[in-house]
Amino acid sequence: MLTDANLSEIEYQSGDCRVRVARTLSAPASAPAAVAVAAPTSPVAAGAAAGQETDAFTGHPGLLASPMVGVVYVSPEPGAPPFVRIGDAVSVGDTVLLIEAMKVFNPIKAHCSGRIERIFVESGVPVEYDEPLLLIV
Repeated sequence: MLTDANLSEIEYQSGDCRVRVARTLSAPASAPAAVAVAAPTSPVAAGAAAGQETDAFTGHPGLLASPMVGVVYVSPEPGAPPFVRIGDAVSVGDTVLLIEAMKVFNPIKAHCSGRIERIFVESGVPVEYDEPLLLIV
């Protein structure tokens, strides 16, 4: 049903009952080039541009991908400094981002030690499952 409607997820709530169905996309949907040029600051265009940028790092052992669908945040609260910046050193288990899913803020931890080479996401932007978040080298 999701495939037929060209959706990646759907959520329905009635009273206390809530149902959410999601599917994993095999490849990120690419936006038409005109959309990316006409509205480079929109989340859709930014997502398409980030998808093209991350293709070069597919399979890299330092590529940290999203473990869930949600909204990514780069700092613990608005106005606070980000968890990490490009060039920062991280160790395994350091919190590098937060993903809010269903009103819960989930810490995203570094899966390897190294230096932050690239950050592919911006704060407040929705992310899909397995979407690249950052690169540690």
